[in-house]
Amino acid sequence: MIERFSRSGTLPAMHTDTLTPPDLSWQEEALCAQTGGDFFFPEPGSSVREAKRICGLCPIRAACLEYALTHDMRFGVWGGLSEKERHELRRAGRR
Repeated sequence: MIERFSRSGTLPAMHTDTLTPPDLSWQEEALCAQTGGDFFFPEPGSSVREAKRICGLCPIRAACLEYALTHDMRFGVWGGLSEKERHELRRAGRR
């Protein structure tokens, strides 16, 4: 509709490629998916001890942490690290 009211050639060509969603199949194997999100996204000031313990046993922990760092996840426990610990890791030069 915009093209109808624009001068010919003023609008750049539309980008028609579709984005491929990231492969998140690893999340199905993660222990947190089998446990429930309450441990991993606690209320502010609540303990994350149980979430870290579960993450420590998870075989997908490294992929989870990489995802959290790559996508700048700000809340919850990801890959066994809290928001504060991930921030310190990024600041130390990881990302």
